[in-house]
This record gives sequence, structure tokens and C-alpha cells, in this order.
Amino acid sequence: MATRTGSLSINSENIFPIIKKWLYSDHDIFVRELVSNGCDAITKLRKLEMLGEYTYPEDHRDSIQVIVDPDSKTLQFTDTGLGMTAEEVEEYITQIAFSGATAFLEKYKDKTAKDEIIGHFGLGFYSAFMVSDLVEIDTLSCREGASPVHWECDGSSEYTIGDGTRDSVGTTITLHLNEDSVEFSNEYRMREVLEKYCSFMPVEIYLSKANAPQEYETIDEKDLREDDVIVERIHEDAKTEEKENENGEKEVVEVSPASDKVKINKRPVPLNDIHPLWTKHPNECSDDEYRTFYRKVFNDYKEPLFWIHLNMDYPFNLKGILYFPKINTEYDSIEGTIKLYNSQVFIADNIKEVIPEFLMLLKGVIDCPDLPLNVSRSALQNDGFVKKISDYITKKVADKLTGMCKTDRENYEKYWDDISPFIKYGCIKDEKFSERMMDYILYKDIDGKYQTMKELLEANKGETAEGENAAEELSENSVKSASEETAEGKADEAAAEDSSEDSKKEPEKTTIYYVTDETQQSQYINMFREAGQTAVILRHNIDSAFISHVERLREDVKFQRIDADVTETFREEVSEDELKEQTDQLTALFRKALGNEKLNVKVEKLKNASVSSVMTLSEEGRRMQDMMKMYNMYGMDPDMFPADQTLILNSANVLVQYLLANPEGEYTELICKQLYDLAMLANRPLNPEEMTAFIARSNEIMTLLAK
Repeated sequence: MATRTGSLSINSENIFPIIKKWLYSDHDIFVRELVSNGCDAITKLRKLEMLGEYTYPEDHRDSIQVIVDPDSKTLQFTDTGLGMTAEEVEEYITQIAFSGATAFLEKYKDKTAKDEIIGHFGLGFYSAFMVSDLVEIDTLSCREGASPVHWECDGSSEYTIGDGTRDSVGTTITLHLNEDSVEFSNEYRMREVLEKYCSFMPVEIYLSKANAPQEYETIDEKDLREDDVIVERIHEDAKTEEKENENGEKEVVEVSPASDKVKINKRPVPLNDIHPLWTKHPNECSDDEYRTFYRKVFNDYKEPLFWIHLNMDYPFNLKGILYFPKINTEYDSIEGTIKLYNSQVFIADNIKEVIPEFLMLLKGVIDCPDLPLNVSRSALQNDGFVKKISDYITKKVADKLTGMCKTDRENYEKYWDDISPFIKYGCIKDEKFSERMMDYILYKDIDGKYQTMKELLEANKGETAEGENAAEELSENSVKSASEETAEGKADEAAAEDSSEDSKKEPEKTTIYYVTDETQQSQYINMFREAGQTAVILRHNIDSAFISHVERLREDVKFQRIDADVTETFREEVSEDELKEQTDQLTALFRKALGNEKLNVKVEKLKNASVSSVMTLSEEGRRMQDMMKMYNMYGMDPDMFPADQTLILNSANVLVQYLLANPEGEYTELICKQLYDLAMLANRPLNPEEMTAFIARSNEIMTLLAK
């Protein structure tokens, strides 16, 4: 074939500057595109061989060779695929955006059982010009009688095509790297890029350095393969040692037998795994394989809690593995990674159109050949098909979790503290997931017992019923007069009317008390335990938003932190007048001692006389502060909107009684300040100035006691 020149069939002479700068956001992605093209070429040739239209030579082995040459600043990609004729080069290479994969599938659509071709848009090859001053193609078609072809282009709209010298079927693409991209001729840099994009491509990929000295290895002769190049045969005699036998006599014993070994050219090792775990059926995979795959892909030394293997063929093809990682701190939950693949070709991390947002907190891989991709393969079109995939993934995760709760409750409880952030975040962000999971949310109480909401409410009803039964017994033991019965009759009528009015009102809410810090709130926890009450532990940063989510869904439930108020359970009955008088007296006393005229003070007579003071903070005020801290709204200081704090003083406590009896006493101011700080310590950490004053005051009190 005579050498000739031609013009690329493009619509604009400015197409190459666009390709070089804007075709892909990541310039290293050209490696993925060229290797993918090689995989496509090999896949096409396999199909032709299956259809009887081509016969492999005896020594044929599918592979893609990547050769770096830092001296000449070149990079080569060689595949053993079907190659191209001159006409095909003209058609597929010179006509930008013509997809060879699409044309091939159209021709053989009735003969092939499955679409395994990666490329669908025809622009991948031109990503080479992002890093090259000159690109060469040497190719030989699998067609009988085909001649080798050489093509080259320097990034302008002109190319040269003519006879080539290649003598085996396949294609070699040589990139003459520009000055800004010589890093890709470095072996270690290229290995990094190949591992990033090509770790699981379906054809073995080998990396080597041009003109590198030959490396060797020694193996047993019995392990020799046909394709091994023997450099030297080595015979090793048996090794013996003189040892003492059972009778104390010395004898010569063979330690290792004689062996025949061979020194061979070091076997090349593929960089990729052509059969990744997600391509297998779940029944074929062991737990150890799942864990090994997790460590390899995510470099996470912590073992995953459990995993979900996705394996779907209809109505779309989707495979993958999602891992629930172990969390050490509440902040680890934001570090998940979902790797997206298309026919084992890496596409991107955490694409929100395909992966439900809350599942991006997990770690895993998803492979879907049917995904619609844009020209760069690094984003997805937000269409109905993609939404179906997202819904399917959400459903599979929910099915796994609800099934575990029903059939493996012990392990579900064991994993709960680690997986609850994922589940709660999912319920907040995804309505369908919330519908499936809300009945399987667990709440751990202060005694370590896990319960669902249904179980919590049933336990609460049980406690209420006990109180009602006690009241009924007391009523039965009472002697009623006729006038009392008459009064009761009228009261019943009034109650019936009230009941009719109540039926129109909102349903009665059950209060679920919760703890956010067992250490900080230990005093309140002890008060709850003494009163026979319990509370659930909600310590994660997602819990504040989650309980609001639960309250929106359930009108019969409200959450309240245990230090939001002192409930009737903890109080003795005292006349309101007495409490008001004491409250007025101590309010004035504490405001003066603390220099805080806005301080809220309330006196209660608590059943536990050892408790001197507690600080309560309204639930609404706390949630407002938590929300502002979480979002740091417009840089505003959360203290600009102080919550409704109230200092509760226990009139049954000896220190409070001292204050009531000695408002002008020698130690009154000292005790007021100490009781305030003690109450605050059980509510939140003191700031540095407050802690310094508290320690100094404590030392002063101990000094007084020591006198």
C-alpha cells in the first residue's frame, strides 16, 4: 500500500485543543481508555473465534503489554486483539466519535449472547493526545490476507497512514509524551495509574520497562511451564547431617533429598485480577475471600462487620459487594468509598446518581455494564434507569438488615453500635429505606439491653399498667359513702365529656428518655435507676437529627434527654406554697452569689436526699444549640441563643437546708457557687476559667474541713 496523507474527518479544526484540555478532567485517565480499547479488541476476537470466523495460533495468549521508556519518553500499549485493516483505521480512528464497539455489536447482535464490549463512544483513543506530541498505531487485522498498517498523527488535523511492519495480529499504540507528561514514562507512576483504573479489567495486563536488564528466578524442574525460558539447569545433591539416634549412637541422616531445579527468565506477573470476587456467585465465595478482597481494595486493616453480595441479571445487569466497616469514632462514618465499575473497568468513586447517598458511607464495589455513561465516563446521566438501580441497591441493603434482625438478632445487636449511623442516616435521607427499616431500629438502654421501638413502647405500657393496678387496689380498699358515689357519678359524666373533647385532640405521647454521655450524665442515670426507670443511649452525632425524624413519623412518641427536667418520679409531694417560698428565697441568694440576675432557680424536694443540685436544659433549647453547632449557621456563635437552663435545688439535701436557714452565713456564698458548678459538671464540661475556679474552691473547702 502506498503511503499517503489525509485529513481527519472532524467538524472543527479546533477539536484537538478541546480534547487536550477538556475531554477528561483527569489526564491520567488516558491509560484507562487505551487499555479498555485493548480489552475490547481482545473481546471481539474471542467472539469471532467462538463463532468460527477466526482460529487462534497455537502459542496465542490474550494480554495487554504496557511498556514505559523513560529514555525516549515514550509509552506503548500492545494488545493481542483483532487488529485493524487500513480501511478500518480510516473508519474508526480518523472519524472522531465513531464508535467501533457500536458498529461491531450491531453487526453481530444476533450472534452474540452478551454485550461485553466496554467502549461505546469512540473518543477514548483521542485521550492519548492529552499527553502526547505524536501518536503512532501499528496494527495487523485478523482478517485473512490482511496487511500491517502504520498510522501516526502529531495532534494536528493531519495524519499519515501506510504500510506497517507488525507481524502478529493485534495493535500497538505508541505515545511520544509531551514535556508536561513525561511522568507517565516512569514505571512506578504507570503502575500507580494502572492499579487505579485497571486492577480488575478482564484481560491480563503486564507492565515492563524498555531495555531493562533481564531478571531471573529459580524453580523446581517439576513446576516448569511450556512458555518458560530456561537459562540454566541446576542439580542439588541431597543434604545430610550427623545426628544421635535413640540408642545414643551417631548416624548420618538425610535432611533434604536431591532435587533438580532450573533457572528461568522471571515470569511476568499481571497487575490485575481478571476474575474479581464480585463476578462470582455468592455461593462460590468464602468469608476469608471476602475479607481478603476488602483489605486488598480498601487498604483497611480493620475487618468489616459483614457484607452484602449483589448479584442481579434481570431487569438489568448489576453485581457488587457492599461492606459495613467497623467504626472507631463517630467521624469514621464519613470516610466510605463505593467504587463504580463498568464491565470491570473503574469509572469513579461515589457517584450519587447510582449510589444512594447514605450508602456512600459504606465501602464496596458495584459493577453495572448497563449504566449510561457520558463521554468522559466519570459521571452518569440522571435518568429513570439509574434511579431503578439506586432503588434496587437500597432494597437489597434493607432486606439484608431486616433479615438479620429477624433471624440473627444476636449478631444484629452485636453489630448495631457500628452500623446504626449508616441505618439512621439512610432513614433520614431515603424515604423508602426509612419505611423498610424503622421497625428494625434498635435502641440500647442504660443497662445494655437492645429494643425496637415497638418493644420500648410495650415495656412502657407495662410500667403504666402496674401503676394503674396499684391505684385500683387502693380504691377497692376505700369505704365510699353515698355522697361520694354520687359525686363520682357526676365526675364520671364530666369525665365522659372530657373524653369526647380529648378524642379530637392529638394522641397522647409516650416520652422516651435518652442519654448522650453516660459519664457526663451519670448523676441523672443513677436517679433514673433508683426510681426504676430507664433511658436509651443516643451518643452519635446523627442521633439528634434522627430522633426528630422519628417524631415526625410518629405522633405518639417524643424524646427527651434525661437532664431536660426533673420528673414526678423523683419528687416528693410538697405544698406549692412552700416550694414557691423556698424558690424565691434561693433564687435571690444564688443570683447574688453568682452575679447572674438571669439565673433560673427552682426548688424541688427529691426522694434522694444525697443529690444537692442538678441542672436542666429544655429539650427544644438543646436541639437548637445542637443544630447550630452542627451546621455552624453563618458563622454565628451558638451562645448567642442561650438555652433555657434551670438550676434545680433539692430541699431535702443538708447543704440546701443550710442555705435556707443561713442566707447570710459565713459559707453561704461558697456553697452556692459550689452547688452551681456541681450541677453544671453533670450537665456539660466546665470551660477553663470555670474549672480553675472550681478546683480552687474545692481546695478551700477541704482546707476548712481540715482545720
